[in-house]
Amino acid sequence: MNVHVTKKILSEGLGLLERVIPSRSSNPLLTSLKVEASEAGLTLSGTNLEIDLSCFVPAEVKDPRNFVVPAHLFAQIVRNLGGELVELELSGSELSVRAGGSDFKLQTGDIDAYPPLSFPAQADVSLDATELARAFSSVRYAASNEAFQAVFRGIKLEHRPEGARVVASDGYRVAIRDFPASGDGRNLIIPARSVDELIRVLKDGEARFTYGDGQLSVTTDRVHMNLKLLDGDFPDYERVIPKEIKLQVTLPATALKEAVNRVAVLADKNANNRVEFLVSEGKLRLAAEGDYGRAQDTLDVVQGGSEPAMSLAFNARHVLDALGPIDGDAELLFSGSTSPAIFRAAGGGGYMAVMVTLRV
Repeated sequence: MNVHVTKKILSEGLGLLERVIPSRSSNPLLTSLKVEASEAGLTLSGTNLEIDLSCFVPAEVKDPRNFVVPAHLFAQIVRNLGGELVELELSGSELSVRAGGSDFKLQTGDIDAYPPLSFPAQADVSLDATELARAFSSVRYAASNEAFQAVFRGIKLEHRPEGARVVASDGYRVAIRDFPASGDGRNLIIPARSVDELIRVLKDGEARFTYGDGQLSVTTDRVHMNLKLLDGDFPDYERVIPKEIKLQVTLPATALKEAVNRVAVLADKNANNRVEFLVSEGKLRLAAEGDYGRAQDTLDVVQGGSEPAMSLAFNARHVLDALGPIDGDAELLFSGSTSPAIFRAAGGGGYMAVMVTLRV
């Protein structure tokens, strides 16, 4: 078998697989990459038993053959090649990798022992890949990495009559993003770490979903992915969204981020990075205090609502995370000094963050 492929395209495909395939495993086969060759190109695939991933790489192929190689070693070799056109030649159990003046010989593995990976050919529903990636990226920060309840380590995808919604929560905050969608899809919970890989492979075009037993298969024009889903019931997050808004302020999101960053330098790290918000007479005063001193910053805001003034406190890191997906003006909606608050974009867009307040 002889293959000619550009280093850039091959490296991109290997980069996706590298993130999924473990570098170490009690089963050495799981550290390997399976390469299936056809006259159209190469299909690279691998698994960590939580995620199965397959990626197509266009290439010129003569006498196609399939083989298995150590994934991370192969990717490292390709990245370090001197030339831009890579030649792969398989002779017996030895793979030659050449480019420019470089020539590597790599031993291949037992392809018959490699675990079979299968991906569905039919789709149950299709979503816009760009919108889906954007939605997942907007809420990912709110998913927990350590919560004892597994559902908090996942992101919920809901199909609603008016579109679709993704939701993440760690018990202290909720991040929500609505986006356009059609079709009769299922509600499911995807592990946040699997969502990280899904975001990386979602580009333009459609993301085609196929539902299985405890599994979601996602197909794009170039990539196939199987994801194991989380069991359990996601908490009723809608009950923590405040219904009665007593005070509303609007200001540029960038200005608020910068001000919170400034005062948070002196926030007490052992007291939830506490930053106080005092709204009064069209001003938002931010204050933080720690062992080494106090900080204060004041911003002009557009103020509305029935309450003339209100004092609240938040975790500074949570505020910055909530503001991250917001461009332009941010709208802060307060229902009380001890009630959850809403942060969202003033111009709409479907994104909303709900955060619990710290005791004033």
